[in-house]
Amino acid sequence: MTIPLEEGERGVSPTVALYTILGFWLFYAVIVTLRASVMGFESQGEMAIRRGIVTILGIILTWVLYLIIRQFDGSTFSRRIAIAFIAAIPCAISIAAANYYIFNVYEPDGFMPAAEHYAKSKGNYVLQEIAEDTMGRYFFLAAWAAIYLAVTYAAEVSRVERRAARLEQAARQAELRSLRYQVNPHFLFNTLNSLSSLVMKDQKDEAEQMIMSLSNFYRTSLTGDPLEDVPLSEEVHLQKLYLDIEAVRFPKRLRTNISIPDRLMSCCVPGLILQPVIENAIKYGVSRTTRPVTIDILAWEEEGLLHVSIADDGDTIPHESAYEGNGIGLVNVRERLAARFGDKGRLISGPMEGGGFLVELSLPIIRRGC
Repeated sequence: MTIPLEEGERGVSPTVALYTILGFWLFYAVIVTLRASVMGFESQGEMAIRRGIVTILGIILTWVLYLIIRQFDGSTFSRRIAIAFIAAIPCAISIAAANYYIFNVYEPDGFMPAAEHYAKSKGNYVLQEIAEDTMGRYFFLAAWAAIYLAVTYAAEVSRVERRAARLEQAARQAELRSLRYQVNPHFLFNTLNSLSSLVMKDQKDEAEQMIMSLSNFYRTSLTGDPLEDVPLSEEVHLQKLYLDIEAVRFPKRLRTNISIPDRLMSCCVPGLILQPVIENAIKYGVSRTTRPVTIDILAWEEEGLLHVSIADDGDTIPHESAYEGNGIGLVNVRERLAARFGDKGRLISGPMEGGGFLVELSLPIIRRGC
């Protein structure tokens, strides 16, 4: 299994590796010193000095082993294991040979009886002693290498998970930005059509008023980051600007009723999340009738969720899909809620008894970060 590494990152840091090496060899020195003390060896001070020299040499050679393994941090995990266990062999032999030299060759008379020194100086015994010590040193180094590789693997997996999380977040932000940017062109297209109609009818005052309202709407809506939430109060203010634009088109047919408790005005909602719904209410509820139509915008709190409903008492739409227009209306809002809040963001819609259409948005109550 090959795990891709981020640029400039390989394995674990040298500091962590050094700490593991020092910890291993400190443990070795303490255990061997306690063993010598319990067994009552003579010349404990002299042996401790020589043992310290072996420990320092072991630390150096283990660091060399680390540098060798580190060169293959970009390889497959199985290859790194093989490299570590193979590279540990010469290191173990070197430590064992150095240990034998320091304790049995370099001035041993100070703490070793002459007979014992003579017996340990024979060729077969020397090779056997070094070979047995090499086995112990090898398993010691292999244990350190296994721990190092485990720590390295865990660090790489963590980096891969962080990168996946960043990519997922980037994809989610791109989706939110794309959905958010769908709203403005769609709204502008419809508004310009209405403005063109007023100009064709020579309704100059109404056209000028619509242009001013449109300017105020865009000046307010385009100042925010499309990925950031806004307070519900700001969203309601934007929708009032939009309704002012539509009121120029339908001065005698469009009526609005906004009923939202003040305590909910500070709740955070995605910017322009209500605009496509209200636009559809006007398109399908107001523009298709000759009688007055009331659009009710209500909000309430229930079971930790913010509920916002937009209802009109216009003529009943035969099919809900028609209310969604060209795929921008309710589809856009539903996808934005799902992308922003997951399963906690929902939209339900449908015709009401007695006529009209109802859309209800449900989302978590958030009062910080907007």
